[in-house]
Parts: sequence; C-alpha cells; structure tokens
Amino acid sequence: MLTDFYQLTMTYGYWKKNIHNKEACFNVFFRERPFKSGYAVFCGLEYVIDFLKNLKFTDDDLKYLKKLKTGNNKKIFDDEFLKFLKSFKFKCDIDAVEEGRLVFPNEPIFRVKGPLYQCQLIESAIVNILNFQTLIATKACRMNVVSSGDPIFEFGLRRAQGIDGALAASRASYIGGCSSTSNVLAGKIFNIPVSGTHSHSWILSHDSEIEAFRSFSEVMPDNCILLVDTYDTLKGVEKAIEVGRELKKINKKLLGIRIDSGDLSYLSKKSRKLLDKNGFEDVKIIASNDIDEFILSSLKQQKSKVTVWGIGTRLVTAYDNPSLGLVYKLSAIKENKSWIKKIKLSEQKIKINNPGILQVHRYIHEGKYDGDMIVDELIKNPNSTMIHPHDSTKVKRFSKNIKHIKLLVRIFRNGKPVYKNPSILKIKKLLSSELDKIDNSIKRLHNPHLYKVGLEKKLYHEKNDMILNLRKL
Repeated sequence: MLTDFYQLTMTYGYWKKNIHNKEACFNVFFRERPFKSGYAVFCGLEYVIDFLKNLKFTDDDLKYLKKLKTGNNKKIFDDEFLKFLKSFKFKCDIDAVEEGRLVFPNEPIFRVKGPLYQCQLIESAIVNILNFQTLIATKACRMNVVSSGDPIFEFGLRRAQGIDGALAASRASYIGGCSSTSNVLAGKIFNIPVSGTHSHSWILSHDSEIEAFRSFSEVMPDNCILLVDTYDTLKGVEKAIEVGRELKKINKKLLGIRIDSGDLSYLSKKSRKLLDKNGFEDVKIIASNDIDEFILSSLKQQKSKVTVWGIGTRLVTAYDNPSLGLVYKLSAIKENKSWIKKIKLSEQKIKINNPGILQVHRYIHEGKYDGDMIVDELIKNPNSTMIHPHDSTKVKRFSKNIKHIKLLVRIFRNGKPVYKNPSILKIKKLLSSELDKIDNSIKRLHNPHLYKVGLEKKLYHEKNDMILNLRKL
C-alpha cells in the first residue's frame, strides 16, 4: 500500500486489458550530481529488500480500496480486481548496486524485471527509499572526506524529517562516514555506536555552571564531556578544567568539551591553549552549530583546533539539495517472447531514457576506477568504446583486456531474495575501499573532476536511431 494512487489505477487498467502479466524492465537512475558532488553513495538497499520481502495486500488494505469512489460516487475498483490483489505474490527479478558503492549520473543503480503491474506497484516505495538514503550517505561521505579522519558525530534526530526519516538518516549517515549517532533507537536497530554530551538545560537547571559541571562529572565520571558555551565559552573552559582536575584526583578524566556557538575557529584555538597549558592535552574539542562540509573545510583551512565534529541539521535534511531526483523508467517490454526496447522522448536530452536491459561495466586500470559503461544485455558482443549519453564529442575507448566488474548484482529471483545483506560495518568498509579507487580530484568540494560514464557504442547508436524513427526524421 506504500504506493502512489496512480500505480493502482494503472495496475487496474493493465488487469482490465489483460496485459498485467507482460514482462517488463524498469531502471532506476538519477540525472544530476547531488550537491554538485563528483559522486554519490548508493544506500538503502537493505530497506528495499525488507519492504519487498513483506509485500502483500492485507484484508484491511482491500477494505480500504473497496471504499474508494469516483467523483460520481461509483466504485473505483471492482470486486474481481480486489480478489486479484488479495492473491498477489511478488515475482520480480531485482538487480542492484551494492550499498556503499559509488554511483554516478545516468547509470542504472537498480533494475526491476517482472510482471508489468508488479514493477509498477513497487516503483514509489523503491524510489522513496533509495532517493533519501543515497542522498544522506553522499552528504555524510563528503563531510567525512573533508574531515581527514576526524570523528563525526551525527546529532540530527530532532531536526530530521519525522521519525522514519531520522532512523533512515542515522543509518545512511553512519554508512557515509559518521562514527556515531545521537539517535538511541537507530543505535539499537542498526548496531551504530551512540554518543552525546548534555544540553544547555542541564547547566540552567543548576545554580551555577561549575555546579552543573561537577554534577555531570559525578553522574558520568567515565564519559564526561562538558558543554562550555552556556554563558561565556572561555570561562566555561576554565571551569571545565577545574572539574577535570577533580576527576584526575579520583583516577578519572575529562574526555572533552563541546562548543555549540560563536566563532568556532577562534574559540577552539583559545580553548586548546587553555587546556594544554593546564595539562589537558588529550581532551577533545567537539564543535557543533549548523556545520556542513563547506564550514568544516573552512575551519580546517583556518587550522582550528576542533578534533570532533557534531553535525545534525545540514546533514540529515540534506538542506542544500533535498532530493536526489531518482527516476524509474520503463526500458523494455516482452512481446511474443521477444524483448521490445522502449524509449521516452523529451525536448530535453537529459530526460530521454536509455532503452534495453541495462547493466553497468565498471572498468579498473592500475587499481583505480577508469570509467563506467552502460551496456544493453540484449546486444551481443558489446563494443569497447563508450559515448557520453548527451554529448557525442565525449568518447572513451577501453583496452579489450582491461578488467571490469558488473555493478548490478542479483538481489531477487522470481520474487525470492538471493542476496545476503552485509553488516553495516562491511558496507562502511566497502565505501572506504571505493573512495580509494577514485582520483582525489573527483572528491573535491568545488568543481570536482567528472568521472566518465557513457553508453556502449552500439547502444548509443541504437538509441539515436530509435529517437529519429519515433520523430519520423
């Protein structure tokens, strides 16, 4: 039932016209780089698998659909159709990129083959899940690349888009490179380390700042991180140092201070001097306050003394690029046991989809990724040359003996899962390995070098022929 209404009306139409069981192929892809980044991080597959494994229409679902009426008070769906939905069993084949892999515009990252109506019914949920988690994992990865190894704590729960959004964001952020989350439920569900300090209300609920610090150190002697900017940041640091001395006397230690406002570069440097002067060289300085990858990069360039980053709003909301713009397009349909390739035309080149049963070959040269070629599995003996989907002047030729991997792997066959979900730590490790395999220029925040993605030469020309034929040119 997690679908757009028009998916149901189309399914009803397919069923009425007895074409619902025609085999179809759909591809999921995005057209533009999120955050103007040089890459995106594929994320959300485990959620999709769980959704598809539990796909069915309950009696309550069917009762609801039975109540739906047209404008002139007639039933939208007849009883025979609802009986058909009650017998629904998922039968599709799914191929997808593994979570944690880097992906790029225009290439298929998820492929569905199966009965036309089933492909249609699952579209909305698949796009919803993959769109958001891929976006957040990409944002987190960009921050992690800029942090140069500094831990990033994800603090986004209260600013996330609802409860489900917060959980998905915490998972995607951790995969993308964050080291922990403040979201306890996400920690429990996904086995993510949890972290946190205390808020300004803890300070304000005591008679003085020093009393609040002492009280917290008594409650949390083994996890004492103090928020120092409630009144005066540097005076707060001095009081934290005083409490740190008291902890030392009982063989405990002050782990860190947190600064949540003000000039983070200036205050972190002043705080570091105070801490070091008093023998607290190992105390961490945690900074928060609407930080994103650009602010983080700027603070790094200013040689701030921040050692841990607390990032929330600008990560979990993807505030500067709130949608990845994933699309789900029909590329082939089976007629009389033969695949017929399909293409949607548009006045905009970027919106003309690629026809066929698509796969992606990622080429590897001297341990580095050298380019992604979109191939049609219906084309025999693919060429070793690829052409940019929207610019025929951009051509790349691969050596015939160069190694490549197929990005889309088997996830479901005939509706049954055949893929074992890796642990979240394995997904993080895969992403780390992926980042090592692309040139640093692709990771730049500003004007990154663009990784090459193109259509296999035969597919490119076949697509152009289809366009000309449909336009009768």
